[in-house]
Amino acid sequence: MMFGAGLLLLISSAIGVKSQGAAGPLRACKENPRYFTDGSGKAVYLTGAHTWNNLQDMGPTYPPPVFDFKSYLDFLEQHHHNFIRLWRWELLSWNTAANNEKESRIHFAGPHPWARTGADKALDGKPKFNLKSFDNAYFERLRSRVTEANRRGIYVSIMLFEGWGLQFVAEGWKAHPFHPDNNENGVGVSIKLEGKGLTIFTLAHPEITRLQEAYVRKVIDTVNDLDNVLFEISNENHPPSTEWQYHFIRFIQEYEKTKPRQHPVGMTFQYKGGANAVLSASPADWISPNPTAEQGYDYRTNPPPADGRKVILTDTDHLWGIGGDVEWVWKSFLRGLNPIFMDPYKREILSGGPEERWEPVRKALGHTRRFAEKMNLKSVIPHPELATTGYCLAHPGVEYLVYQPKAGESFSIDLKAGTYRFEWLDTAKGTTAGEGRVEAPGGMQEFKPALAGDAVLYLKR
Repeated sequence: MMFGAGLLLLISSAIGVKSQGAAGPLRACKENPRYFTDGSGKAVYLTGAHTWNNLQDMGPTYPPPVFDFKSYLDFLEQHHHNFIRLWRWELLSWNTAANNEKESRIHFAGPHPWARTGADKALDGKPKFNLKSFDNAYFERLRSRVTEANRRGIYVSIMLFEGWGLQFVAEGWKAHPFHPDNNENGVGVSIKLEGKGLTIFTLAHPEITRLQEAYVRKVIDTVNDLDNVLFEISNENHPPSTEWQYHFIRFIQEYEKTKPRQHPVGMTFQYKGGANAVLSASPADWISPNPTAEQGYDYRTNPPPADGRKVILTDTDHLWGIGGDVEWVWKSFLRGLNPIFMDPYKREILSGGPEERWEPVRKALGHTRRFAEKMNLKSVIPHPELATTGYCLAHPGVEYLVYQPKAGESFSIDLKAGTYRFEWLDTAKGTTAGEGRVEAPGGMQEFKPALAGDAVLYLKR
């Protein structure tokens, strides 16, 4: 049997729904651990667009221009997103040449977690850091932004450390607060001045590890009472950081046991040369992998079905840097993943290419979330074998969501016998492109989308 598309109708996204804060801290959903759940008992699908300066201000002047966080949250709400990474930048400044920008620029970043109250000058000509004293303005901003995101129904992963900068920014170590010339505490003197300082992300320097632990405790104390919190140990740290990251995952988990709330802790792709097996073997609650996967899968073009061992937030940042498309979004969602987008928002930091390339990606993330809210997400899992397209999220016999990336091509679904309501989605427009009912005798059943581009078919018994 073949079913075509009908009258264009707006999908439920057109109906304004007021955002609400989190209903309790996230934890892995027992019924379907590919997703988190909260105090409501519902499975929570995470998706959204994050950008580099959403916590610390960044720009070509010092102090850098203040980031308009309210407008950013408006932007996320408009796209129906519910998740961001809140970025930490450890370096005081960096040259965008490290990001392969055609026109390199110096960017400054601030504020930082520690007070700059030293009598002597750091390498940037400003007062040295006192690593025994926190800058309250940093933590007040952190709490304020997480709180405001919670009011909008947006979950926030607080990035604790950032490992990419020391590896790839020229003389990045000289721009780090732990460099001995940048603090008044004698920290960093024991580090071999090979130019990178990467051993601060190992357990080789106990005095530095203790400083890092004190900072992590301060972060937890600042936000523990908020329900919309997740933690990320470090962005793209080098592979020798593994045991150090494992240490801090356990450190957070143990410290939060003494607190009213416990929040998920994540470990993300180690760049360069990190292995996804290290993430899977970690004590983390969630992970973000690199592109490679086994058995012919890859997280860019053919994502592997999530098996539920960890909640997986597949992030364009770790797959391309800045990249991804609508097809990637839907393929990731249909494989039980939680896709998120590294957004060159307003081009304030990096150029990121033409704007018209990224707006469809942002919209697609919101469209997948609407289907996640429409479906019983606790009961659907990836079933690539049920659809000839290979992309099917289903509770067999109850509901099916199938993605057809090949424009206009017929496909078949192995349906259990019954009567189903069907709905076609035009992924380019985010609109319903036909709906109705179908009697399924059971077995493989053919469907033909009457759409110009790729399509999504939703069936519910």
